[in-house]
Amino acid sequence: MAGTKSPHPALFPGLRPWIVGVVHLGPLPGAPRYDGSIRNIYKNAVADARAYADAGFDAVIIENFGDAPFFPGRVPAETVAALGIAAAEVRAAVAIPAGVNCLRNDGVSAIAIAAAAGLDFVRINILAGAAVTDQGIITSNAHDVLRARARLAPNVKILADVRVKHAAPIAERSIASESRDLVARALADAVVVSGERTGDAPHALRLGIVTNALAGAAPVLVGSGLSIANARKLLKHASGAIVGTSVKFDGVTHARVDPARAANLIRSVRG
Repeated sequence: MAGTKSPHPALFPGLRPWIVGVVHLGPLPGAPRYDGSIRNIYKNAVADARAYADAGFDAVIIENFGDAPFFPGRVPAETVAALGIAAAEVRAAVAIPAGVNCLRNDGVSAIAIAAAAGLDFVRINILAGAAVTDQGIITSNAHDVLRARARLAPNVKILADVRVKHAAPIAERSIASESRDLVARALADAVVVSGERTGDAPHALRLGIVTNALAGAAPVLVGSGLSIANARKLLKHASGAIVGTSVKFDGVTHARVDPARAANLIRSVRG
């Protein structure tokens, strides 16, 4: 894949908010809650991705959400294999850009999956610095991730979280400084700002601080909690959002995508 061009190069259009739908995979082989239904996992992933595409979402991102408790760093081979197959099936099913997040923080495997499946971007929770998380202390490895990208998939974009959810920084620095380092020193292509937990929205003030700090150097995306109720407020300070929980049936993260909820969110954002 090295040297090939992305089929979807315009990942961050400036004319409208860029809305990404999350495909939350069920527990994969090797995970504590895996029930042996791997074909159903792939089938549901494709169905959810198509629901997002049909609703007008700009992209989808696949993640091994059901694998908790997560590995803090590199994941085992069986996870990479299953996540890679899911990503390839989603990539073949929808024409919109697609990405992957290899939880909790395996950016090198995410890049490898993106190269193998022909994806357009990856999300990495801790690309720079270190954080105390429910997996313990996670230390970034941008040096490995960026070299893997240069070698395997140079056109893949990196969406990197600042102050990612379910985590806290080891040492206090300003979020503005952390955001600038993510772009200038860790070479992130976009910065993601989330709330404290999955499904929680970030404060608009925090989004504004990050956006002002970057001063157009990279797009800022809402990383969690965007809904019809808060979309207009939050998107005043961001170029787009990564959305999952609010467009699931009954607003439950583990549930399937509700096509009506997904379509209503897009209408509220575009209207």
